Amino acid sequence: MVSEIVENQVDTTQLIAQSVRELSERLIRPNVRQWDEAQHFPADLFRHLGEQGLMGMLVPVNYGGTGLGYREYVTAIAELARVDGSVGLSMAAHNSLCTNHILLFGNETQKQTYLPRLATGEWIGAWGLTEPNTGSDAGNMRTTAVREGDHWVLNGAKNFITHGKTGDVAVVIARTGEPNTSHNATAFVVERGTPGFEGGRKEDKLGMRASETAEMLFDDCRIPDSQRLGEVGDGFVQSLKVLDGGRISIAALSLGIAQGAYEAALQYAQERRQFGQPIASFQAIAFKLADLATDIEAARLLTFQAADLKDQGKTTTKESAMAKLFASETAVKVANEAVQIFGGYGYVKDFPVEKFYRDAKLCTIGEGTSEIQKLVISRQILK
Repeated sequence: MVSEIVENQVDTTQLIAQSVRELSERLIRPNVRQWDEAQHFPADLFRHLGEQGLMGMLVPVNYGGTGLGYREYVTAIAELARVDGSVGLSMAAHNSLCTNHILLFGNETQKQTYLPRLATGEWIGAWGLTEPNTGSDAGNMRTTAVREGDHWVLNGAKNFITHGKTGDVAVVIARTGEPNTSHNATAFVVERGTPGFEGGRKEDKLGMRASETAEMLFDDCRIPDSQRLGEVGDGFVQSLKVLDGGRISIAALSLGIAQGAYEAALQYAQERRQFGQPIASFQAIAFKLADLATDIEAARLLTFQAADLKDQGKTTTKESAMAKLFASETAVKVANEAVQIFGGYGYVKDFPVEKFYRDAKLCTIGEGTSEIQKLVISRQILK
């Protein structure tokens, strides 16, 4: 699908939006409630997304990807999230975090080994930074990697990891220096099945329930030095650069959730009649819809501005944080107001907005809370 669009050299953004929307309506929407209630991670769907070119959108063609930019990438995420935020989240985490980390900082052998499998969806990727005791305070992580000759021995635990149990390969950031010192962490690629590496408890979540979130556990996990990504001590610096792009993807995820909730509320407001007329004709509802449409458009502009800057090779630390902050808070606002517009029906699972309401909140937490985004933005503007 995506590869054919690229080969035809047409307006990629518009056609990708149309193609992903059709795919989402056909393959995802009929299963949304079932996957959510069962907390089922639809691995087969992501293999199919890989076949369609959506699991390696940023990966160059010579590594098996589609070689597209962030503008096309965020378009695809938003269209998936418009139907199911869980699918959008997993697709974003696979592309932006695990795959992109290897693309940015892997050597040629590592790229040749892992990117084709990840880009085609043959393998699903995970990315491990967060720990039980360190969320925003990643410099104080307890997972360690100790060098023994030509090998490293990893011990510790990561939590809240997307695809922590199912992922075929993970990029793991472990401490290789003293706590809270500069350049004290290093990134490694660890394959599923490596002795001493296993998935732990799967989280029972409020929302995004079809996107697997679990622990990754390391118990004397021994890997060769050839699995190290970049230089010793550069792991946290690498992670910050990866997160600049990752936050654009969460902004797109938020945008899609907001759009889905808004469309549902708009349709309902035009169909639901009270006092002999559609509730959309009442100013209280019409003004809500006007505010939501305006906020969504502002979030869209911030998200695509960050994507365009990323495609130009420019630093996007401030713009990524702004887009992620505004879009995620907008998703929460839109989902909340959508439930309000639906009234009592918005509170039951027969209608879609209660799920958008549950899914949206994660966007203000994952890949840096809203408070952390404000910290990032303030540091950038006060330089």
